Amino acid sequence: MTSPQPKPFAFYGRISTEDNQDPESSRGWQLTRATALIQPHGGRIVTEYFDVGQSRSLPWQRRTQANTLLSALRNPRRGFSAVVVGEPHRAFYGNQFGLTVPLFAHYGVELWVPEIGGPIDPDNEAHELVMSVFGGMSKGERNRIKLRVRTAMAAQTLLEGRYLGGRPPYGYTLRDLGPHPNPAKAADGKHLRRLTPDAQTSPIVRRIFDEFLAGYGLFAIAEGLTANHVPCPSAHDRARNRHRSGIAWSKSAIRVILTNPRYTGRQVWNKQRTDEVLLDVDDVALGHTGVMRWNARDKWVVSKEITHPPLIDDETFEQAQALLTRRARAVDRQERQRRARNPYVFRGMIYCAVCQRRMQGQYNHGAAYYRCRFPQVYALANEVEHPRNVYLREDALTDPLDEWLASAFTPDHLDQTITAMCDAQPTDQLRPHTAASQATIAACDAKLAQYRAALDAGADPALVTGWITQTQAERTRAEADLQTTQQTEPRRMSRSQIADLVRALGDIATVLRDADPTDKAEVYRQLGLRLTYQTETQTVRAAVDLSAHRGVMVRVRGGIRAPTRNSCAPIGCTCP
Repeated sequence: MTSPQPKPFAFYGRISTEDNQDPESSRGWQLTRATALIQPHGGRIVTEYFDVGQSRSLPWQRRTQANTLLSALRNPRRGFSAVVVGEPHRAFYGNQFGLTVPLFAHYGVELWVPEIGGPIDPDNEAHELVMSVFGGMSKGERNRIKLRVRTAMAAQTLLEGRYLGGRPPYGYTLRDLGPHPNPAKAADGKHLRRLTPDAQTSPIVRRIFDEFLAGYGLFAIAEGLTANHVPCPSAHDRARNRHRSGIAWSKSAIRVILTNPRYTGRQVWNKQRTDEVLLDVDDVALGHTGVMRWNARDKWVVSKEITHPPLIDDETFEQAQALLTRRARAVDRQERQRRARNPYVFRGMIYCAVCQRRMQGQYNHGAAYYRCRFPQVYALANEVEHPRNVYLREDALTDPLDEWLASAFTPDHLDQTITAMCDAQPTDQLRPHTAASQATIAACDAKLAQYRAALDAGADPALVTGWITQTQAERTRAEADLQTTQQTEPRRMSRSQIADLVRALGDIATVLRDADPTDKAEVYRQLGLRLTYQTETQTVRAAVDLSAHRGVMVRVRGGIRAPTRNSCAPIGCTCP
């Protein structure tokens, strides 16, 4: 009589960056709990899904491995008939259980949890209540951690003036104060640090305050520093500012220095906060995303005592703040409010081809314009080949662009447009890193299958378990590398996906013909429109981005005309 075949299980676990645990150790104990639950029932784990470095607040659809597991549920040949979770606190957060378990029930896949002692019964109110409690406990635990950390950091700043990390402000560098007072952190090699004046840049900070109080404007100060060949903050510290040009001092850099109370010798914390906002207000199940925002000055935590050598005294700092306030009040508030109410159809969509910066909206004589004043923002930037002012009138672009869109997205031409969009996408050629990571994952999967077969054949469990652990660690690293690489790789969409996106926009021709500027701007936003203005040729390259690279050139100002279907294809061409 043959023994029954073991029931195949998939294992799911998770560890986030907020955990002070080694990923392999965390995976090990979660896997041990899951195995202990299913072994008495003849279960055997045949595949694993383990998320590393992703917060529990992310819904399953936004976690890499969890989403892969949900996709596997749809496959009748998935290779497992049940899923076991080692730790519900790490798997489910808030109401995630209620949003996830219906999928398991729909595809007939059992979900096993140690706290239930077996499979969850979707129709059992007690099971649902228990899992809801665990979701609430998980959310409460995360909130308590955040509260404790923020309270501790506020106290350390206010009472101790401790430097809590981050890059030092311009004018300072960091000095080592010895091992961290927390024994665990000290054993891990962490040290306390303190701000100390930088010999090269601290005199520049004093110069900025002196010149500002002497009556110089922000741009005049920036102009003088650049003329004296003083490197701006991003040029002084290129290692941490590779994303910035470092070409010259800007008015914003001067303003940041003038408003930073750290130069008085006091430590400051909580200048910014991270707000959690809904990723999609129309789909709450997608969860939240973090958005960095500035706090008001009364929310900043400033140390009571001087904690590092000051570059300026308190009186100088307060005089600078008062002068900044007076100058800001000198601006006509009613004029600013009137300008803010003016609609800009292409707000945030037009870029200058010379410097690749967004062009700013400006009303002039009742008409909307977009301008790039690169030389007016960065001192002496006219050393770069950039016009002093680049202007583009909005109504010179609106009509030819609308005519092109209307012709390209009418029902008669929609199939042709979708085909052109699909053909214009980059080919599915894998980058070397992606191919290497996928090859490593495939090799690890083959090894794991061999090791499990060896276990079934009676090999030494201790020896084989070591092999499995080592291979799984290698697979986890390859998956992390693959995820990082894929975030920057262009992904090719299918024709049906492009068609669904385009048709979801509705009758574009009708909308553009009768719409007010707000509705037009929304259509352009949903199309992923990006406009690049070339001032020398007075042309605008209009790119419609549905996760691919497409574009068309239209002429503006003198000799305006829209491209026609006969002269060029609706997507991916250049008109003279």
